Amino acid sequence: MESLRQNVRVGLRSLRRAPGFALTAILTLALGIGLSTAVFTVANTLLLRRLPVRDQERLVVLSGQLPARGIDDWPLSLEDSREMERRSSALAQVGSVSYYGALPQAVRDDGELSRLNRALVSGNLFAVLGAEPVLGRTLRPEDDVRGAAPVLVLSHRAWRERFGGAPDVLGRRLVMHEDGVTYTVVGVMPPGLEYPRGTDAWAATLAATPASAEAFIALHLVGRLSAGATPARARDELTSYFQREGAPPPLRELRGSVRTLPELVLGDTRPAVLVFAAASALLLLITCINVANLLLARGLGRVREVAVRSALGAGRGQVVAQLLTEHALLAVAGGALGLVVAAGAVRGFVAMAPAGLPRLDEIQLDANALAAAVGITAVAMLLFALAPAFVTSRAELPELLRSGTRQSGGRRSRLAAEALVVGQVALALIVLSAAGLLARSFVRLERAELSFEPSRLLVGELALRFDQYDTPAKQRAMLERLLPEVAAIPGVRAVSPVVAVPYSGTHGWDGRPAAEGQSAQEASTNPMLNMEVVAPNYFTTFGIQVLRGRSFSEVDREGAPAVVMLSESAARQYWPGGDPVGKRLTMGPPSELRTLTVVGIVPDTRYRDLREARPSIYFPLRQSFFPFTPTTLVVRTTSNRAAVVPALRRVIEEAAPGVALASAAPFERFLEKPLAQPRLNALLLAAFASAAVVLAAIGLFGVIATMVRQRTRELGVRMALGATATEVGRLVLRRGMALAVAGTALGLLGVVATNRLLASMLFELSPTDAPTLAAVALLLLGVAAVASLVPARSSTRIDPAIALRAE
Repeated sequence: MESLRQNVRVGLRSLRRAPGFALTAILTLALGIGLSTAVFTVANTLLLRRLPVRDQERLVVLSGQLPARGIDDWPLSLEDSREMERRSSALAQVGSVSYYGALPQAVRDDGELSRLNRALVSGNLFAVLGAEPVLGRTLRPEDDVRGAAPVLVLSHRAWRERFGGAPDVLGRRLVMHEDGVTYTVVGVMPPGLEYPRGTDAWAATLAATPASAEAFIALHLVGRLSAGATPARARDELTSYFQREGAPPPLRELRGSVRTLPELVLGDTRPAVLVFAAASALLLLITCINVANLLLARGLGRVREVAVRSALGAGRGQVVAQLLTEHALLAVAGGALGLVVAAGAVRGFVAMAPAGLPRLDEIQLDANALAAAVGITAVAMLLFALAPAFVTSRAELPELLRSGTRQSGGRRSRLAAEALVVGQVALALIVLSAAGLLARSFVRLERAELSFEPSRLLVGELALRFDQYDTPAKQRAMLERLLPEVAAIPGVRAVSPVVAVPYSGTHGWDGRPAAEGQSAQEASTNPMLNMEVVAPNYFTTFGIQVLRGRSFSEVDREGAPAVVMLSESAARQYWPGGDPVGKRLTMGPPSELRTLTVVGIVPDTRYRDLREARPSIYFPLRQSFFPFTPTTLVVRTTSNRAAVVPALRRVIEEAAPGVALASAAPFERFLEKPLAQPRLNALLLAAFASAAVVLAAIGLFGVIATMVRQRTRELGVRMALGATATEVGRLVLRRGMALAVAGTALGLLGVVATNRLLASMLFELSPTDAPTLAAVALLLLGVAAVASLVPARSSTRIDPAIALRAE
């Protein structure tokens, strides 16, 4: 113990004598350890921390799929759900959630209207999950019967954010504006349980669904595997159910699809977190290489001190212990400062993270993060401290006196330091290339051709009282009255209803019309089309150009020939190479088959999905035969959109009693949703890449500066024999650039192997995109040139006479 105290005292004195070196090493370690700890904190919350359910590995979610036709998520009916529960031996328990996920509902709480994302689930879902509430109770099977008292169970996030975390929330009564039904809050679930994604509250499916709409219930099955059963067995059972004798022909082609519950809860965040974890590991490695080089350079300058200590009787073990103590002091100081960096990085991540990120409210530094910081610091010390300590401790006084102080360390040590720099540059290029790809991908996504003009668009969601508007005819009549009144508001240029808010994903309507004359088998191969029910001025509202034929008009109403419009890709899929205008489609069950004439073609738009321009079919509002009417309004304004909202709210209340404007927002707010995660990915990886490039530049600068210092006599001799200062500078610069080029070449090989991790995060870009890789390689070489130029310039100022006298 006394020897340890002595080593600590000597180590502190040694570091105080080299404050510049100590500060550089500590700040470098703090950056690497801090960012690594921050990423661990995020990854631990999003990937490693278990969900608040029992045996999460045993929970699976089932649906149908038909990859050959692009169908990867086909819902089950209520009857299918009940039949699978009865038939399955692979599933010990079976529950269900709505295929449409958590849908926004207009809710009145003490008279105030707001939106609540409500998910409809089976009454036994929480029993299947094995999830216990933190307040009150969960849903029960007796809640999921027609006529049961309507109850809600709140998510932990909604309880905290909307109700202030008040324990008296139990018994609170919330009124759904659409149907006037009063729900009683009976429980609050633990943090981390938000399935389906974004759920604020859960309600029982049957208690919330009118009997007339029961046939339209679409579900995902949630099952707990039986003892010994596998997800594959559950999937095969669902496939067998689809292909059973007597099943409807469309279902017979489906196959079962199975996913684990953790996979669905985390969604598309898993690839991003894994990429950040890999970038963090590379940055930590670069950090350790950098500090190891600093220690090697300092150690080579201390070889006389070490040799003298050895000559005076200090054993090699004592020298190594002393050096390791100094290095440990640096690691502890860097780790402590790294916690500060980690805290700031975590706060920055949470601030920039998209609102829909799962478990976002749980991300914070905790005991696990502290343990991770300690572990990362220990690993960092092993990586950067051992080799320099042993290299420095090998100094022998006789050899030192024979070789001279300036040549101490020898060629082997110099090559080791240069090899480390080559590795740093290679790792920095890998991180920088990933950041460059994500940045370019984000820019492409942000500039994706929408085929409409989003500026000055206002999106408003209507909440209808179903007791007043209980039929599609009444809903259409309400819109017929309302739309002209909205269009007359000062500052409004055009208005049209739409099926769903922008970028709603699965929350839209899909259908598969048949071309006239197609057999049932041929029609089953047709693509699923995004379906829109629109007013005549829909295309004017959005600024969508009609490419062929005509747009809808006032004559396209009930009693007139039924017409539709198609997007370009939909028309090509039905009539490749032909003129689709005037062609006819059929749609509906055989008893109610409708013939629809195509009157116009418009571009594919990126309204429902930003990453994919979906093929679409448009129906005129006055000829709609759907059991529901679109209740979202898109308004094109000529002035400030915010100034239009009060007038819009007032007109709706006056022209349509029982209808309320539940929300109104500029189109750009919806566009932020699909852009938020890619923007976060690009920003975070850019931060890692910047740190990696800076550290690599510092490492290269340090090695070249050390080389100039160690080769001062040689360079002086060259200049004494006639070499010019410019030639000496070029010699040093060439050495630095040779290391950078070697590191860049090695890094490009690493990029080919590692960038495949990015494939799912990129938009219309290859993981090995040549222009991006060329740009980041040139950028890194440019930084390396600057880092090498400073010691190269210093070498040109060597005085040959002074250099020779010093030796």
